[in-house]
Amino acid sequence: MRSEPPAWPPVSAQAASLLEEAADLLVLHRDFAAAVERCEAGCDSLGSGSGLGPESSAEVKCSLCVVGIQALAEMNRWREVLSWVLQYYHVPERLPPKVLELCILLYSKVREPQVMLEVGTSWLGDQTNKSLPEYSSLLELYLLHVLLPLGRFEGAEELVRGCGVFDSEQQLALLGTICESRCQWTQQEEMYSAAEEQQDAAAESGLGALSQKLLTMLTLLRRALKSMSSHFYLLPYKKMLLATFLLYLVVVRLDPASPTSLPFIYKLVQLFRQAWTAVFSPIHRPPIHE
Repeated sequence: MRSEPPAWPPVSAQAASLLEEAADLLVLHRDFAAAVERCEAGCDSLGSGSGLGPESSAEVKCSLCVVGIQALAEMNRWREVLSWVLQYYHVPERLPPKVLELCILLYSKVREPQVMLEVGTSWLGDQTNKSLPEYSSLLELYLLHVLLPLGRFEGAEELVRGCGVFDSEQQLALLGTICESRCQWTQQEEMYSAAEEQQDAAAESGLGALSQKLLTMLTLLRRALKSMSSHFYLLPYKKMLLATFLLYLVVVRLDPASPTSLPFIYKLVQLFRQAWTAVFSPIHRPPIHE
């Protein structure tokens, strides 16, 4: 008789059914929110079950998380991915290699590799994970997509030399990649510094041009004031003194409403008219006597 395939435990079967539904919703119907709900329900059912086969449950749980990550990314909810996954695995060290790989690639694609910095360090530092066949590929992935984009060159070199999973040829290749990345990083910093210096120089030249315009305006204003002062120097000082004295009498000593003050006020007006004409009319040269 032909042997029957082993039957899944009831809870694992329920999770597998939810996984199939979630995959259909993701790929065929593109209903990403519903796919996430199915994945959450499947992970919850696995977490609440007891007496399950560890391999089958871990595989289904990992697949549910993979589908959930893809659905969250499709809804542009990538910021929630890491926390969403950790609610089912609790600590970074227990993340399955496939889930860690997806998280590294996702946060690298959205240019947020710093999110995976501590997670990757914790996972790679775990002794149990070092025995996994995916360890070396994940270490290289973490090196290329997290450490180097963040400029952690010394940490990358220490990780390559101290991990003990690469042979000498692989180490040399990775160290060469780190050195090349360091050179590119330095060149970009130099270009950025040069661009900043050019912007500062342009700003200074703009301020210099503005200062030059201001200086020109001040020079013209000084010349105008000097020209006006030369007119004032030609005023009849006796008449100006008399006008000032009369103004003092009118304002302080006299009552402008009184009829006796009118001749003084009239005389004051005449003197000021003469002063105005002397200031704003062309300067007359004194007659030349033969």
